Amino acid sequence: MQEHIRIKGAREHNLKDISLELPRNKMICITGLSGSGKSSLAFDTIFAEGQRRYVESLSAYARQFLGQLQKPDVDEIEGLSPAISIDQKAHSRNPRSTVATITEVYDYLRVLYARIGQPHCVVCQKPIQKLTVDEMVDVIIDEAKGEKVILLGPAVRGRKGEYYQLLYDLYNSGFAKVRVDGKIHNLSEQITLSRYGKHTIEVVVDTLTAAEMTTVSKETRQRLSEGIETCLEYGKDVMTVLFGGKRERLLSSKFSCPDDEFSFPEIEPRLFSFNSPYGACPGCDGLGTESLFSESVCPVCNGKRLRPEGLHVWVGGKSIVEVTRMNIDDAQAFLSKVTLDKKSAKIAENILREINNRLQFMLNVGIEYLTLDRRAGTLSGGEAQRIRLASQIGSRLVGAMYVLDEPTIGLHQRDNDKLIATLQELRDIGNTIIVVEHDEDTILAADWMVELGPGAGIHGGELIVSAEMAEAIDHPTSLTAAYLRGDVEIPVPDERRAIGRDVIKIRGASANNLKNIDVDIPLRRFVCVTGVSGSGKSTLVEDVMYKHLAKKLQGTGGRPGKATAVLGTEYLDRIEMIDQSPIGRTPRSNPATYTGAWTPIRELLASVEEARYRGYKPGRFSFNTPGGRCENCQGNGQIGIEMHFLPTVYVPCDVCHGKRFDRETLEVEWNGKNVQQILGLTIDEGVEFFKEVPIVHDRMLGMQSVGLGYLTIGQPATTLSGGEAQRVKLAKELSKRHLGRVMYVFDEPTTGLHFEDIKQLLEVMHRLVEKGNTVVVIEHNLDVIKTADWVIDLGPEGGYRGGTLLAEGTPEEIARMPRSYTGQYLKKTLKKHAKG
Repeated sequence: MQEHIRIKGAREHNLKDISLELPRNKMICITGLSGSGKSSLAFDTIFAEGQRRYVESLSAYARQFLGQLQKPDVDEIEGLSPAISIDQKAHSRNPRSTVATITEVYDYLRVLYARIGQPHCVVCQKPIQKLTVDEMVDVIIDEAKGEKVILLGPAVRGRKGEYYQLLYDLYNSGFAKVRVDGKIHNLSEQITLSRYGKHTIEVVVDTLTAAEMTTVSKETRQRLSEGIETCLEYGKDVMTVLFGGKRERLLSSKFSCPDDEFSFPEIEPRLFSFNSPYGACPGCDGLGTESLFSESVCPVCNGKRLRPEGLHVWVGGKSIVEVTRMNIDDAQAFLSKVTLDKKSAKIAENILREINNRLQFMLNVGIEYLTLDRRAGTLSGGEAQRIRLASQIGSRLVGAMYVLDEPTIGLHQRDNDKLIATLQELRDIGNTIIVVEHDEDTILAADWMVELGPGAGIHGGELIVSAEMAEAIDHPTSLTAAYLRGDVEIPVPDERRAIGRDVIKIRGASANNLKNIDVDIPLRRFVCVTGVSGSGKSTLVEDVMYKHLAKKLQGTGGRPGKATAVLGTEYLDRIEMIDQSPIGRTPRSNPATYTGAWTPIRELLASVEEARYRGYKPGRFSFNTPGGRCENCQGNGQIGIEMHFLPTVYVPCDVCHGKRFDRETLEVEWNGKNVQQILGLTIDEGVEFFKEVPIVHDRMLGMQSVGLGYLTIGQPATTLSGGEAQRVKLAKELSKRHLGRVMYVFDEPTTGLHFEDIKQLLEVMHRLVEKGNTVVVIEHNLDVIKTADWVIDLGPEGGYRGGTLLAEGTPEEIARMPRSYTGQYLKKTLKKHAKG
């Protein structure tokens, strides 16, 4: 087998005909500025070719779709392994999909509960045991311990009536005694029962003496078997055993409650599936809510999703729902210590091993704070990626090539080591790991570093370095290496802004895991909210603060998280959430349309003499409405091909060839360029091209200032990363004339950004603060935290172990607080800066 992956002449997107060799079975980190071509090399070239070759090896049915899987623009790639992509795309929005179902933990739990679960009566909560006749014989012999045994078959259980006929029939059938309401009577005597009272009548089938039960002979066992069968016949699968005239035991050949006559359906894995009519709550069909679009809990199952029978089967005293409501850490602790009898332990041995392995993999990638019933649609991109990574480790594949996109997203520095160890474990069992990453710890842990650059977009796509880590870090022209060595750094402010009296006061915040905390957010300052993953940062900032303020200031934001009060709105005019959600969900959305630059550009095109002569209005140059756009692709420039078992593939429109407009529309030019050529300009080029048109020029400058100069004006929104979408939103805010008294909220804005990009982004954010605005950032990146005026640190752990205010103060004050994990790492960073 080849020892290297050889790539020759890669030209996908902005890659400039680069060639390189990568070692197999090593951890390779691809880094560089945002837009330098990292994803083009890792995903669009290496992974795409690996996927194409895999499909080529499949059956004829699968190969019929191969024509749609285009070969990447590369001369040759040698030494490829089967490729697995683990990116940041969120899992299915299906409300039935949870952390447990994604990782197959729930599949194993369903089998575990079906095989060893102890059913309990839904009515009286008493345990119900299903036994064969032979097992009942063993139970009776074991529990009798030399006592007299009476076998009873319940003919009537808790029903009104006099039952003269029944008693007469029993007597004629040869039975001598019955037990009525707990007292034994001879059937030869007169037994009078109240007509309106509830009665339990049990037939005395046999009585075995203490001597017979002391040394049990073969004949005694046979007699017990026959007596049990008769009892079950009269008791409809239920019988009672009376020991020594005092203790009694209810036995059943089916899952039926002897007291309430409640019968279980067959206990099988389907009973615990909320996707199956056999197990799903009939009130909500397993959704847990009143309807698909409702947040109100189902009143039938109280959000538990299963029918009552499934909720009354317990392992270790807990139902399957109680286990899935635990976080991963607690679930593993519970299942690893659950007490089982010898038989159940043997049955459950392999199942528990599989469950514990999967839980351990999730612990290793830093998501121990997630509950197993957490819905997939609520996971962040980083959490979804780490869950998929944990699933891949569980598969124990060897000889594969894993391509990952920033797996450290959303991880506190404390948890980085565990994630890196997981990646190295995948490598050590015989896989090639290719990671697109900017995190310093991950880059330094890699065996090999590839850097693309030197700039972004048309200024990138060149191979700067491809070498072993020890050699790469000393590379003279590598910007990444310069940051790793400390030759270049993001500076700590010489002086921090003093904290004034104007603050947003949050009192009694108790949403999700927040523990009734009081927090002050200083206004007109740069504020970082920190803490380990799951500590409550997003709940505090987004659910409580943002939603309360947005509701008061703008009447938007949705239902706020629980808090006693959120005060200080008089100091703000508005609040803006600048997150990483897409700026549009179709290729027709782009930076120009989102920032408002596209409307004046269309007006410019409609104002030229040729357009006026033809009677073209601005709408002619819109790809959202018919008139001038290509109707074959409806202005998308590409057509989606459904691949059934693979993701949808987009191919260029065969009518307009990606130009998006019809021929007549493309004949109109402004300053020598038609609409398609203008869309193809980079934002850097747009700054110069529109310098005489202030309304467009300002928007181009805004995008350039946040490091997006490499994007094209018409770059489809579907091709933008979350970090790029976030910066487009920030650019839109910067283009607004009247700034001040605005609070901007960011959730991990450094996602996808190189050290140099972060430096540029921080300059923009601090500029917003200088104009009288407030910037609140949820962040793990120490280079961002060290520049803050004020830090609010939550913890100490994730999930229910978090949600407390650990520390607040300047970065220097946080660094002096030993209880704060953030402070421990911040202390090292500030010390490193001081030495620098």
